[in-house]
Amino acid sequence: MIPEPGAYVVDVREDRIGRVMGHEGPYVQLRPPGGGLEWDCPPEELRPAGPTDMLRARVAELNRESRFP
Repeated sequence: MIPEPGAYVVDVREDRIGRVMGHEGPYVQLRPPGGGLEWDCPPEELRPAGPTDMLRARVAELNRESRFP
């Protein structure tokens, strides 16, 4: 299953959370919470983000927003 843009997922290869930005060929494009460089991940290496993952992502976004007016 390929997640929808905007969804949070975890790249299980590195236990790294990302927001789905889109799809390019066979890969899902992810961006770290709070911004940063996108990376590509095969969809079979993703799992849905759980409540703890979502909290981690939201805190990262809020921290980034507080640093940049």
